[in-house]
Amino acid sequence: MIALHVSEEVHSLSEFTQNSAEFIEQLEETGQPVILTVNGQAKIIVQDVAAYQRMLELVDRMEMLEGLRESLDSMKQGKGKPAREFFEELRKKHGIPPREK
Repeated sequence: MIALHVSEEVHSLSEFTQNSAEFIEQLEETGQPVILTVNGQAKIIVQDVAAYQRMLELVDRMEMLEGLRESLDSMKQGKGKPAREFFEELRKKHGIPPREK
């Protein structure tokens, strides 16, 4: 489960529904998410599109870094092959002629 930061805005869903225009303005100005509660329990997080897009970009970067780390670990363990060998196999597989020097 993801831990919520106490400093984030916490409001009831009914309060958000009644004052949605003000909340939307706040989301756009601050870029900070708002936690909405139902019956006193946190149930929904609302954020503006720019903040959501930033979060998606960060997730993409983290996944890319994880992939690079796994590749590096494989190389350190002697797995994998030299780039020349890989590209030669790729050329043969797809019928790509070798580059002329």
